[in-house]
Amino acid sequence: MRLLHTREIQLKEFLGNSVPPYAILSHTWDGDEVTLENVRDGTAAQHGAYRKLLGACARAQKDSYDWIWIDTCCIDKSSSSELQEAINTMYRWYQHAHVCYAYLVDVPDRRAGWDAAFERSRWWKRGWTLRRTPQLGPRSLWEFC
Repeated sequence: MRLLHTREIQLKEFLGNSVPPYAILSHTWDGDEVTLENVRDGTAAQHGAYRKLLGACARAQKDSYDWIWIDTCCIDKSSSSELQEAINTMYRWYQHAHVCYAYLVDVPDRRAGWDAAFERSRWWKRGWTLRRTPQLGPRSLWEFC
């Protein structure tokens, strides 16, 4: 499992039981997501979704997590075998996360009308979504940001 360090914005591979406590980001993709290659080659800040990545990292830091998993930059999508493995193990990664942040790009802050915007969010219409997950781990916590 590859995780992103929330302060250094660097990736690190963890094997077996050596995975530290981590947060996870559930989100919808926009056109200009930060990829694994962008993080590795130092061009992440040049992408529109870098703000989303930094926001998720800041929230994880606030909650005392040094590591976060974000699908767009923690999976090497150029490797078909890694992509297939990630698809097969993604539910487990969500289940073992200590907290899951849902980034709802189309929902404004929590002012009047937030409930209706939340219910209409495109996050609910993704190809698969965690509302179908039968059971999240006992330590899992959902937060919407």
